[in-house]
Amino acid sequence: MINIGSHVSFSDKGLLTAATEAVSYGSSTFMIYTGAPQNTRRKPIDALYIEEGRQLMEQSGINEIVVHAPYIINLASYKPDTFELAVNFLQEEIRRTSHIGVRNIVLHPGAYTDKDAEFGINRIAEGLNEVLAGTKETNVNIALETMAGKGTEIGRSFEEIAAIIDKVEHNERLTVCMDTCHMHDAGYDLIDDLDGVLAQFDRVVGLDRVAVVHVNDSKNSRGASKDRHAPLGAGWLGQAALKRVIHHELLQGRPFILETPWIGKDSKKQRPMYEVEIALMRDEVVERFGESFLEDVEKIEHYFQTKEIVAREYILSTWEVLRGDAKARKADPREPMERLYDMILAEQVLNAELTEEQVNHRLTAWFAKGN
Repeated sequence: MINIGSHVSFSDKGLLTAATEAVSYGSSTFMIYTGAPQNTRRKPIDALYIEEGRQLMEQSGINEIVVHAPYIINLASYKPDTFELAVNFLQEEIRRTSHIGVRNIVLHPGAYTDKDAEFGINRIAEGLNEVLAGTKETNVNIALETMAGKGTEIGRSFEEIAAIIDKVEHNERLTVCMDTCHMHDAGYDLIDDLDGVLAQFDRVVGLDRVAVVHVNDSKNSRGASKDRHAPLGAGWLGQAALKRVIHHELLQGRPFILETPWIGKDSKKQRPMYEVEIALMRDEVVERFGESFLEDVEKIEHYFQTKEIVAREYILSTWEVLRGDAKARKADPREPMERLYDMILAEQVLNAELTEEQVNHRLTAWFAKGN
């Protein structure tokens, strides 16, 4: 079975909360932040319900999970205080990760801000040398994430990732987290040349370094350097391309983690599409949702056929309009998925008793028919 899950909450009862949420989506893995990703506030280890969470994971068949380091860590910074905070806090996070029993902590390499890429790469390597030297008592790996290339962030190319690794003395504890949205936005062709991209990564870095794969669609065309995630099928990559990534023989055995956006008109009631995305990637929709779910998807298919709407064409043309026409964007800023949802509701295509989340689940499944 494909080892796939999502980013889940680590609030309240720590690992138990996270595992409970992951199980509700049908996950066989998951990813957590050990606290808010934007700050350094953390609960003590004995308040993280680690044993209770581990028991639920064992009962549910969840073995390997992943930790993500907070965004505030910037090892590429030229500012002494920022660099020192990054080194010290990353060491602390690695120790917490070890206590939880996790092997890989995903890290955004960093942004060089007012300097240049060469400085950033050297500074990151300097920081990683300090971090690894100070956490020798653990077996936790740092998984450098492939980045989209926005601003001055490092990791936008395989060569930059390799350059960092080469400059770290004890780099056996350095792994890589591939991110599909980021690689697409950085210019790598995952749609028509996945084999070529993986071969290039293997030559430059080595596929044996890949420990985690983040699976996200993108709101932008290839090479846009934007880093804006979309639900699977609702972006430029599409479900077919992402499914090929997840099922590619060279990537098997890794945890695949969804970081797709939560959906909903009311920001306070938004819900993730994780449950249906996981079922679609595993071909387990009927087992998860039942035959009536597919009947609803067929109703959506029939309705959009009468409107001559093809999923991929509609999604990509809408993103093109939103990207290139400021007046059109101002007049109707709705993203493709929201527009399609509104059509379904306006025409009463499905049972009115279905929740917004349930309708969007079915809409996400319809995307797969157009891929």
